[in-house]
Amino acid sequence: MGDGPAEIGDRPVTMDGACHCGAVRFRVRLPEGLGSARRCDCSFCRMRGAVAVTALVGGLEILAGDDRLTLYRFNTGIAKHYFCSVCGIYTHHQRRSNPNEFGVNAACLEGVSPFDFERVDVNDGVTHPSDRPDGASGISGTLRFVRNG
Repeated sequence: MGDGPAEIGDRPVTMDGACHCGAVRFRVRLPEGLGSARRCDCSFCRMRGAVAVTALVGGLEILAGDDRLTLYRFNTGIAKHYFCSVCGIYTHHQRRSNPNEFGVNAACLEGVSPFDFERVDVNDGVTHPSDRPDGASGISGTLRFVRNG
């Protein structure tokens, strides 16, 4: 919707997004812009490898392809992971750590690439906050992308 990743920063923004084949299209309000970008090191997210940004439940509107979304749940079944049934791309998930939030695949957002993020914190999903006695979430590390040249 006009703003590139560098211009968006941490300010609230509404962006359009889609899966790879375009069967699923959505509009999302990101209260922290792209500043909420993060990854997770749980078994599922390690394999998925996506950078996710935060939206509130109610802040994501499916514009087309609701019937093409496939739901995947594992372990406790609380988190809901959505994929396009045509191309297989993960578009978003409702978080276990905060069911009032969606994690949205940043790579599905118009004009955004996961390589636009110089650094992305990685949440400790191996020891999920819901499984910790103190309920605290932690950062297990940071991923960095450095362009050649």
